[in-house]
Amino acid sequence: MPSNDSLQGHRKRLREKFIKSGLKGFHDYEIIELLLTLGSSRKDCKQQAKEAIKRFKTLRGILEAPPEELQEIDGIGPHSAFGIKLVQEVAREFLKEKIIDKPVYKSSQEIFDYLYHSMRDLNKEVFKVIYLNTQNQIIDTADLFEGTINSGSISPREVIKSALKYNAASLIFAHNHPSGNPEPSPSDKEVTKDLVYAGSIMRIRVLDHIIIGNNRYFSFAGEGLIEEYEDDFLNLKIKGVSEAKRKLYRAKLFGGLT
Repeated sequence: MPSNDSLQGHRKRLREKFIKSGLKGFHDYEIIELLLTLGSSRKDCKQQAKEAIKRFKTLRGILEAPPEELQEIDGIGPHSAFGIKLVQEVAREFLKEKIIDKPVYKSSQEIFDYLYHSMRDLNKEVFKVIYLNTQNQIIDTADLFEGTINSGSISPREVIKSALKYNAASLIFAHNHPSGNPEPSPSDKEVTKDLVYAGSIMRIRVLDHIIIGNNRYFSFAGEGLIEEYEDDFLNLKIKGVSEAKRKLYRAKLFGGLT
């Protein structure tokens, strides 16, 4: 057990190192140790930090761990667990604020950083919508659906209603694959096609659908699929679809939304 003077000296060195150069050169356990000191001003936190790394493997794993699991480590109490989760949520909100009111073409990296940080470690699929105005500036973001993303769980009606609420001119969709593999399933493609069609009917453009995996992502726009679906819809209009078929398709997409 280190003396109080030794402990305070160690903490002071860690804090001065952080103030001087940020987290550069820190081990993961030292970052966690710094966080734990915020909730425990008198206790040596190095051992708890190392135990947390041993159990949750990485800094990411610790930040995403449920508070009740963090508190299963001897010496990590509710105050320390709260501090860790607060830092995680503040980081997410900071990344979100960085993209609001920015033109999308000037913030593509920030958008990916926000999506990746907020979705990469989720245990279930979450479907997120980013709303943009006529200048392609981001208005806001919202999580609309949770669970398995398929044509039965994603309602084009609800997506369009939310877009109208924000007076959005265009949309970007994103969801995560907890498996870590971002390759789209047939259902992902069907959902995206339906949403592109629904947006086209209401003159709200879908710019992209991004699937977040583990250190990888899939972009429907980047792969040319958004343009393909837009062309398909345009061809339907050019060829002419019977009024009965249009009503049936509209009912499928919007469930009666007029």
